[in-house]
Amino acid sequence: MEQGLRDCCRSIRIGKILIKSDEETQEARIFYAKLPQDIDQRKVLLMYPILSSGNTVIQAVNVLHEHGVKDKNIFLLNIFTTPQAIRAVVDEHPELTVLTTEVHPVTPNHFGQKYFGTD
Repeated sequence: MEQGLRDCCRSIRIGKILIKSDEETQEARIFYAKLPQDIDQRKVLLMYPILSSGNTVIQAVNVLHEHGVKDKNIFLLNIFTTPQAIRAVVDEHPELTVLTTEVHPVTPNHFGQKYFGTD
């Protein structure tokens, strides 16, 4: 998703947040975050392609909050999401805007395998 954004908007400022979920507990932990210094003054496109539980995005939004970003300035860009994930994210952050192409109860893991070449 990042490369498509860069191709479209060459001068856009991009930050990175690396979050990994524990395979057993599904608890999301932050490993790395590097964001533009003035991120609290900007609209933020939070890109996360496949959302199954919502835990990772909730953690990412918490990192943005720590840097002064308000929910109303965050736009979650997503390709696939489950109903439970979208509900979890919106319940936790009701002013956040979510843009997705599909809401379906089954996570399309094959998409990630094809897209990232791990099949």
